[in-house]
Amino acid sequence: MSIATVASRALAGIDAPEVTVEVHLGPGLPAFHIVGLPDTEVREARDRVRAALNHAHFEFPARRITVNLAPAELPKDSSRFDLPIALGILAASGQLSPQALEGQEFAGELSLTGDLRPVRGALAMALSARAAGRAFVLPEGNAPQAALAQGARILPARSLLEVVGHLADEAKLAEYCGETPGTGGSYPDFADVKGQQQAKRALEVAAAGAHSVLMIGPPGTGKSMLAARFPGILPPMSQAEALEVAAVHSVSTSGFDAARWGERPFRAPHHSASGAALVGGGSVPRPGEISLAHHGVLFLDELPEFDRDVLESLREPIESGRVAISRAARQIQFPARFQLVAAMNPCPCGHCGDRTGRCRCSPERIARYRGRVSGPLADRIDIKLEVPAPREAELMAPVPSEASGAMAARVAHARAVQIGRQGKPNALLTSREIDRHCATGREAGELLRHALARLLLSARAYHRVLRVARTIADLAGAATVTAEHVAEAIQYRRLDASF
Repeated sequence: MSIATVASRALAGIDAPEVTVEVHLGPGLPAFHIVGLPDTEVREARDRVRAALNHAHFEFPARRITVNLAPAELPKDSSRFDLPIALGILAASGQLSPQALEGQEFAGELSLTGDLRPVRGALAMALSARAAGRAFVLPEGNAPQAALAQGARILPARSLLEVVGHLADEAKLAEYCGETPGTGGSYPDFADVKGQQQAKRALEVAAAGAHSVLMIGPPGTGKSMLAARFPGILPPMSQAEALEVAAVHSVSTSGFDAARWGERPFRAPHHSASGAALVGGGSVPRPGEISLAHHGVLFLDELPEFDRDVLESLREPIESGRVAISRAARQIQFPARFQLVAAMNPCPCGHCGDRTGRCRCSPERIARYRGRVSGPLADRIDIKLEVPAPREAELMAPVPSEASGAMAARVAHARAVQIGRQGKPNALLTSREIDRHCATGREAGELLRHALARLLLSARAYHRVLRVARTIADLAGAATVTAEHVAEAIQYRRLDASF
């Protein structure tokens, strides 16, 4: 018998499976087995690999073939194993030198004619191959995404024949040298929003300090419109942040488009989303909406309409910035450092507090409606503000509102001050860091004490008020937190009593 081993790296942060192919040359019935906890997609590789080898006029061994995907306890999914399995069979049967496989890793789905098709997780696998110091051979369609792992040696191929020709030194694959796409993104402009100056100010504070926001207002006041424009004023992503976002999206079912490199994610799941859709899950865990919003915005419209258990699952990720998904066979952790922006109506009919007096909801009904958002979850939201219906004069004003560019410039400056002072946004300050960087004077301290007593703020809310006040001071260019900054921060917590 002969054995060939081909490296096929798994997703970043997970053990790297190796494809070991064993061809028994003794007598016996022909068989093709894949072992090592393969799922249906991997088991079906038998037929794809057989057809691809026959179409390329390679000899498919008429003997028993065993493909071992190690480590055995790690479930295997995705069609990325097709190419490594095919190369392993060629090497084990003597049609390809096993030494030619050294120093390289392979991934790709094979069509029945031997063409290579793109697979999920190309960027994560490229990062793993770069860390191992190996070249990475993969389908041509995955090359732009894999090349985002700067320093990785990417060798794209269109077919199995091209890969074999490269390994046989007949026609070497050219290393991919595509340019990294420009950073940023195209977002709607705040200039389109008439009125709502208070809401814009609150969103600017939230963007500067990475704070979470809840907007409460009747239908049609522009809550969704404001949220859609919020990513446009967030600071540009760093190279490391952009790489994290791309790696998470590359392992999702929808994949990652290299043209969106450097663009802040904006995820807006429908209120019918399940817990697994929001936080991630599945028999083979996949990232959910909170992970796909990593370093971006998670917008939850009609917040009370979400299932209560689904909303409660957000409590830990909001604090920790990550989510751990446990299954009987494995546990996996995904990043989830998202910025929550939520919106809701003030009551079931949506017109509570309307100056026309249209609301007929009883206090008990309003309390039940708002009670769908639990107190512990509401306590973790830094900024809560009312978004009233704009007046006629504001809607008909000919002068456009302030553009996103001016707001983004102030936000970027304030965030740069925070990074230079403490290396992180204000929303992530720990208790000790709050004592060091958010110290207040006597007047501001007295104001805080009165707010704690009258608004019945929790210890968590107290710290969040100080973080928001520190962000307001940074926007104002102030070195210390004054009573004025604290007063504005307290205004953003006055709706706490309604939850």
